[in-house]
Amino acid sequence: MTDPVSTGSILAFALGIAFLLVGVALLLSLMRLVLGPDRPDRILALDTLYVNAVALLVLFSMHLGNDLFFEAALLIALIGFIGTVALAKYLTRGDIIE
Repeated sequence: MTDPVSTGSILAFALGIAFLLVGVALLLSLMRLVLGPDRPDRILALDTLYVNAVALLVLFSMHLGNDLFFEAALLIALIGFIGTVALAKYLTRGDIIE
C-alpha cells in the first residue's frame, strides 16, 4: 500500500513555510534596524539580519539541491560576526583598532 503523501511533498511544504517565516523575520529585523530606538538595538538588528540571510541561503540551497549556497552562507556568517564584533567594539570604546 502506497502512502498518498510522499516525503518530497512534505519537504516542499516545510520549505515553503520556512521561506515564509524567515522572510517575515527579515522584514521585522529590517524594521528594527530602521526604527530602533538606540545604537545597540540597531547593531543587534543588523546581526539578526545576517543570521536570517544565512538561514535564507541555506533554505534556498536545500530547495535547489545545490551545495554552492552553503559556502556563501558560511562567508556571510563570518563577515556578519566580524562586523558585529567591530561595531560593538566601536560602540563601547569609540575606536576599533588600538
